[in-house]
Amino acid sequence: MPSVIDRSPVQIAVSSGGASPVLARLLRARLETMIPASYGKLADFVASFRDKVKQRFSFDERRRFWESVLQGPIAEMLLSGHTQAATKALEDLIGQKKALGQKYGEVYLVGGGPGDPDLLTFRALRLMQQADVVLYDRLVSPGVLDLVRREAERIYVGKEPTHHPVPQGEINQLLIRLAKEGKRVLRLKGGDPFLFGRGGEEIETLMDEGITFQVVPGITAAVGTSAYAGIPLTHRDYAQSCIFVTGHLKDDSMDLNWEALAQPHQTLVIYMGLRGLPVISRELIQHGMPPDKPAALVQKATTSDQRVLVGTLETLPGIVEAADIKLSSIIIIGDVVSLHEKLAWFTVVK
Repeated sequence: MPSVIDRSPVQIAVSSGGASPVLARLLRARLETMIPASYGKLADFVASFRDKVKQRFSFDERRRFWESVLQGPIAEMLLSGHTQAATKALEDLIGQKKALGQKYGEVYLVGGGPGDPDLLTFRALRLMQQADVVLYDRLVSPGVLDLVRREAERIYVGKEPTHHPVPQGEINQLLIRLAKEGKRVLRLKGGDPFLFGRGGEEIETLMDEGITFQVVPGITAAVGTSAYAGIPLTHRDYAQSCIFVTGHLKDDSMDLNWEALAQPHQTLVIYMGLRGLPVISRELIQHGMPPDKPAALVQKATTSDQRVLVGTLETLPGIVEAADIKLSSIIIIGDVVSLHEKLAWFTVVK
């Protein structure tokens, strides 16, 4: 019996002729990851327009027409749930023959995850493979960036705490310009676009300009870090809530609700808090958090360069300073950190 990939009305069968059913099953599993479940919806969409296209174009023109549709942004609109936009774009394309070569620019706002390429979603990988140009951040790992289509133009727009070579406003305008040129633009971010990634600001600008876009969530740094460090963010015996905050320094201070952050039975996860760690430690202790509260800093989580430094709220700043830690780190404070030694499963092999 063949292994079947069911994307009704599309059906794909893989058979080894009885030579190796296990191999056929493995090939089917590989194909399942490459063919989105919504391809059946795409087939039904195409079928609904076949008569209109047949009346409008000759046989050779129909072939070129459907190749343009199925390999271009219109198909992507449908696969990403923009059914009305895809329908209008296809009707426009049918309405005038000169539109056969027309392009519809689009922006893909994709979360690249915490670093390990294996943690990308299927949709993220598919869009990375079809983009014409990619705008990527500093926190996108080299392994993830290597999976972008090799012919795609690469534009670095990363930021550091005190150095923003490409301001956010310029990034927004660059996305607009490239999309209006008809390009498929990949906005690739570390972690998740909507968690301290300024993704909301970017799609707000795109909506104002009427540019089609889609958002692909990614495993955010906090979730990836906690999992690979063996530090659960919540645990029935230690923490019933979790708070995410940014630790940006402004004039050597932070405008945070310290009393809320210092409450017991919760886990505190701090993004971009490396430079401000001494301030964070001091303020939390002053607002009632015990100095011996377990705390950890994880650098380059989920990658072969991962480092986990464990101490207490009082001692962690000194531990980090002595270790000469640079960027790409997450700070976790709470009783769950005490589970690290027992639950750490990810071993870095050098």
